[in-house]
Amino acid sequence: MTDDDLVELIKRTLFDVAPDLEGEPVEPDTTFADQFEIDSMDHLNFIIGLHQATGVEIPEIDHPKLTTLTGCVSYLREKMAA
Repeated sequence: MTDDDLVELIKRTLFDVAPDLEGEPVEPDTTFADQFEIDSMDHLNFIIGLHQATGVEIPEIDHPKLTTLTGCVSYLREKMAA
């Protein structure tokens, strides 16, 4: 999976959790909470969605690594390569 594929998967998963955001630009290095006022429950549902879409186990300790688009791409790329 390329980085572009990961970006699209991440955006699709984010918009599944918060459909009213669909079509909004996603800044790569700004947290989802700062951009979209995503609360902790939405973030948890987003992480669950990423797990379901990729099969990558995401332990709770790693959740802070998945707060930006850039962080998500890096994390998933690393875990999927392992």
